Amino acid sequence: MAREMVVVIDFGGQYNQLVARRVRECNVYCEIYSYRTPLNEILEKNPKGIILTGGPNSVYEEGAATCGKELFETGIPVLGLCYGAQLMSHVLGGEVKKAQNREYGKTETFFDTSSVLFEGLPEKNIVWMSHFDYISKLAPGFKSVAHTDNTPVAAAENTEKNLYAIQFHPEVLHTENGTKMLYNFVRKVCGCAGDWKMDSFVETAIKEIREKVGSGKVLCALSGGVDSSVAAVLLSKAVGKQLTCVFVDHGLLRKNEGDEVEAVFGPDGPYELNFIRVNAQERYYSKLAGVEEPERKRKIIGEEFIRVFEEEAKKIGAVDYLVQGTIYPDVVESGLGGESAVIKSHHNVGGLPEHVDFKEIIEPLRDLFKDEVRKAGLELGIPDYLVFRQPFPGPGLGIRIIGEVTAEKVRMVQEADAIYREEVEKASGKAVAYKDGKNPGPIADWQPDQYFAALTNMRSVGVMGDERTYDYAIALRGVKTIDFMTAEAANIPWDVLQTVMSRIINEVRGVNRVFYDLTSKPPGTIEME
Repeated sequence: MAREMVVVIDFGGQYNQLVARRVRECNVYCEIYSYRTPLNEILEKNPKGIILTGGPNSVYEEGAATCGKELFETGIPVLGLCYGAQLMSHVLGGEVKKAQNREYGKTETFFDTSSVLFEGLPEKNIVWMSHFDYISKLAPGFKSVAHTDNTPVAAAENTEKNLYAIQFHPEVLHTENGTKMLYNFVRKVCGCAGDWKMDSFVETAIKEIREKVGSGKVLCALSGGVDSSVAAVLLSKAVGKQLTCVFVDHGLLRKNEGDEVEAVFGPDGPYELNFIRVNAQERYYSKLAGVEEPERKRKIIGEEFIRVFEEEAKKIGAVDYLVQGTIYPDVVESGLGGESAVIKSHHNVGGLPEHVDFKEIIEPLRDLFKDEVRKAGLELGIPDYLVFRQPFPGPGLGIRIIGEVTAEKVRMVQEADAIYREEVEKASGKAVAYKDGKNPGPIADWQPDQYFAALTNMRSVGVMGDERTYDYAIALRGVKTIDFMTAEAANIPWDVLQTVMSRIINEVRGVNRVFYDLTSKPPGTIEME
């Protein structure tokens, strides 16, 4: 798809995806590449701008991530963030030294609003700093355009060469007007038109899929989650009955979810496609027996999914295309994009069936972040209550059960999770807001963006009905997030949590204790495993 692009070069920073996501909020398409990517490959993308991310090193250390001087001599505007700002100064003849006082967290910063980066902003903002080093001497041709009480160069620019450096992190929510700063760079400095929008994406994607597939047969792995559902409807709109969706019920879904998926995508649903449901619960439980290590569980679930899928595909016969609901964070977090470490494996990234006869794979959502997938779903006419359903990982409850997975543990977490979601939706107004399937009404500010119950591997002593118990503990997770790459614990009212606790302990056999998980992301992840 031809489109203007900004490239993010990743130096190992924890916010690399967040930088790209903020650029896309400016309606500018953005991709992430490792700093090891040869410059000629970057230039082949014809970027209108380049952004250098933060990183964990000091630029003057031996072996630190770096780049050549030629990156700054292409004429393409470059913006360095944190480590990227220090690297720009270091490479171009400035000096970077260890600071006497580390700046970390919210910091009052003073801006020169004549700079295009800070055009239209107040002269004083709170920003998010995170650095041991500082730019002690500017590179030739640069001038300082922001400072703090401790840092003389909080931002610098060389307008003649279109080079800009920001010591703080404009991409995080803690920085006031941070997205506006990035907007000023990509729209005003880089001259991007801002044509990356979901309506044009959907229209173009349907057209391209239709042209690619022609009269071919298409096979889709449908989990019932947001990603695979949007991918399936996108393909359905493009090729109709040429699409067959295989839904593997691995017994690790939420309560009643298998039946709900069939009601939407099955023969009585609104979409034109062929639907096959495979009930493989006992098969999965057998494979997972005795397995406790999280990554091994993920790989077993992913591998078994592929085997079941292969068996169903053989019954169908040769197909031309295989569809997967891979999205951009899957690609980056699986170590296939950028410079970040592998955070988790995904069975829909690089895990193709070996014995399915197909010509090519189609991943229509591979370039999208989660919130962009939801926007695409709305453009496709998928009901709001489906588009905004709770995110659910491919391995399902297998990674919301700490330790070994058994049918009995699945029952416990399914029942606890159903109670938790029911009470939160009722108390926040969400249950009423989505009652008609569209046009949500008012929802309480504390409503989490994602919330679920997980089963810990901890058992403890309790007393129920004057008798001693030795049962499991449920952990409740509830987070507020915009992009699912950073998250904070939701401030769910105490009385709601008390109601949930009371119902779970009284209604879920085998559970005698309930916790609420306050961990943010980072350092934690949203899922338990």
